[in-house]
Amino acid sequence: MRTLAVLAALLAAAPALAQPASVAVRFDRHTVRPVLAEGLADKAARRAVSADDPVRIASISKLVTALGVLRMVDAGQLNLDRDVSDYLGWRLRNPAFPDKPITLRLLLSHQSGLLDGGELYIIPLGTSLRERLADRQVWDNAHAPGSGWFHYTNLNFPVIASVMERASGQRFDRLMQRLVLKPLKVDACYNWSGCSPRTVQRAVVLYRASGEVAKDDLGGKLPDCLVVPGPDGQCDLSAYRPGDNGALFSPQGGLRISMRGLARIGQVLARQDTRFLSPRSHAELTRMQWRFNGANGLGEDGAASGFFCAYGLAVQTIGTGGAPCRDDVFGDGTVRLGHSGDAYGLKSGLYWDPVSGTGLAWFTTEVAPDAPTGRTAFTAREEAVTARAMHP
Repeated sequence: MRTLAVLAALLAAAPALAQPASVAVRFDRHTVRPVLAEGLADKAARRAVSADDPVRIASISKLVTALGVLRMVDAGQLNLDRDVSDYLGWRLRNPAFPDKPITLRLLLSHQSGLLDGGELYIIPLGTSLRERLADRQVWDNAHAPGSGWFHYTNLNFPVIASVMERASGQRFDRLMQRLVLKPLKVDACYNWSGCSPRTVQRAVVLYRASGEVAKDDLGGKLPDCLVVPGPDGQCDLSAYRPGDNGALFSPQGGLRISMRGLARIGQVLARQDTRFLSPRSHAELTRMQWRFNGANGLGEDGAASGFFCAYGLAVQTIGTGGAPCRDDVFGDGTVRLGHSGDAYGLKSGLYWDPVSGTGLAWFTTEVAPDAPTGRTAFTAREEAVTARAMHP
């Protein structure tokens, strides 16, 4: 009888396990409630996904990096409007606009004039940020820093991380543990550096829409190298000098975190916890630094799709309405703050309503690069996940 019961349970779970891995967690200022968990975290191991399994959350990592910046602002170590050259120890300028300083505010709000140049934001060990920024492919020759032009650019965040490292004397992965993740009691990490063995064992393997492994097939163990190794495969970090290459631990997309952990971060922001961020820093984080008018900015794909319609310091505002905007993934006209993520077949989101204090953290996997959009600039899959999570 017991065998039959187990078999029945497995059969009942089979449809959910056959789905791409998707998880959603709702939260308010005081509670966290998982509302969706389906599919497999690891297909080879037949391990079902849960709200406690860490996943590479892609560009939501930028928002969490911004929290580290503002903690340093509150500590008097950084200034949002100071020329970052003062921190880096060398002059950072767009060659086309040599008289225009670049600040943390411009970097965090994607108004710096930097471009990704393909995947030039990935800087291997042994190559310095300064070397990479000497490549003219990473500079916008048509729009000056601070001119009001927005171009969503991953490379902004290796610069930010280098500034953080140089100002603190500490490597980015360790700095983020000290500034953000440990104070919030979240077992998460950038590029797997600092996560507990138990969390590593629960890693969500990312699969492409084709079914092939895209990222984090760890087999329960840390990767041999936590950074992009040098051209000779070298991965010795012992001689690394903080500030030389802030790209190493992927500040733009390398955060591994569970949806329960991400919801906890959303809670802290939803209740504007002054033990974590000062009221002034919270206001700067969420204030619109740029607003789309239909002709003053481009997304990561080089399109003006209305996906990004209003942006703060690594915080996206959605649901504000207006003809150019196609960002209301929830479809209810409520203004929300947060960020999206998109990489290696994963789509993700963390958004909260600053009025009610309610929010949602989610991800879904195996999304094709050409997946159709729905009624918004988000994919139909993302719209379906948020709808199911909000109305289970």
